[in-house]
Amino acid sequence: MIARQKTIIREVSLSGPGLFSGETATLTLQPAEAGTGITFVREQDGKVATISALVANVLKRPRRTCLRNGTLLVETVEHCMAALSGMGIDNAVVRVSGGNVGEVPAGDGSSKPFVEMLQEAGVAEQDAELRPLIIRKPVQVSRGDASLAALPGPTDRLEVVYDFEAGPPVGRQTVRFTLGDDDFANMLAPARTFVFEEEAKELRARGLGRHLTPKDLLVISERGPIDNDFRFVDECARHKVLDLIGDIYLVGRPIRGMIVARKSGHELNHVLARRLLEQEAADERGELLKRDAVMDIRAIQRILPHRYPMLMVDRVLEIQGDQKAIGVKNITFNDVFFQGHYPNTPIFPGVMIVEAMGQLGGLLLSRKLEHTGKLAILLSMDRVKMRHPVVPGDQLILEAVTIRVKSRTGHVRCKAFVGDKLAAEADIKFMLVDAEPV
Repeated sequence: MIARQKTIIREVSLSGPGLFSGETATLTLQPAEAGTGITFVREQDGKVATISALVANVLKRPRRTCLRNGTLLVETVEHCMAALSGMGIDNAVVRVSGGNVGEVPAGDGSSKPFVEMLQEAGVAEQDAELRPLIIRKPVQVSRGDASLAALPGPTDRLEVVYDFEAGPPVGRQTVRFTLGDDDFANMLAPARTFVFEEEAKELRARGLGRHLTPKDLLVISERGPIDNDFRFVDECARHKVLDLIGDIYLVGRPIRGMIVARKSGHELNHVLARRLLEQEAADERGELLKRDAVMDIRAIQRILPHRYPMLMVDRVLEIQGDQKAIGVKNITFNDVFFQGHYPNTPIFPGVMIVEAMGQLGGLLLSRKLEHTGKLAILLSMDRVKMRHPVVPGDQLILEAVTIRVKSRTGHVRCKAFVGDKLAAEADIKFMLVDAEPV
């Protein structure tokens, strides 16, 4: 049975103060087309920014998850994202208006208000297949005594096991939850944001959350909740699972596998989301290597004027129109560069990696220029970074993505990988000139 994507049926709205800022904002959920994912729209002072709910758009903030596009932000999105994930919503537009900060209404500090919105809106299945991110290899990230491990799972669900520990009266709490099988609306959604008494004093001293009282937020002293009660005996651990589900949904699709967590917070959750996307991309590149090349060396030589030892692309594995190309450069000890570049500890010159990326970019632009009589000549390089050394025996996977092509210039974003590691990246611009002198 093929799983289908889902959106909501009708528009619903919620207004209220933000958890940290106290500013009142309105959040509106709207249906969205299949394949568009979760998109936030921030409206402020006549400006409108569209922000895809992806970890690439995360702005580092303490104790919360913030998304940014340019100067406009949407703050504290994790509880809304958890509700969308927990209720199986793949595509939706989330509009946030009002206030200067752009913080999502906090409600009671849980996902319950957002779940109730989704229940009111209704869910509609769409005519598009669901394509989840499947964890195929173990991935582990850690920071101090906090850790996250993503593992292949025994089912086609996402199972989360969370181990949380704090001083009295919380102690050690362990929660196991499976998305799609367990009841998110009743088991996780009501679990509230919590803060310990000393942390609450510190936050208030910094001007955060001054609009809140212990009746509005779960403030925990050594004796227990202040002017409040736990909804679950393990409410702290349940809320941590809720946060993790919201943060990890920033991969842009549902996840299949298992995540085992210990004391993780938002920042480490974001690191895991990035690592999962990197691993998936590496797996896809590995699959490409098994296919026949779309351009072999003879076809490449018919387009590029370069020859040995300056021809740096051995094969082109994939070309998606004039938008994206993936190629290969095999690094062997016989490459002439190793005779004079760290000969006792051979490292492939970084400048040659950039040259290889540039040549693949030229091949990609050649698709656009095929019948124009133009040739792509290197104009400039920006944001050039060497990330990982390349040595003999490595296989350099090159990727070029078109940013824009005008009548006289072309702009591509290039990356080079060794396995799942990013070796180099650069933004490369070309000048488009006549292929033959006039």
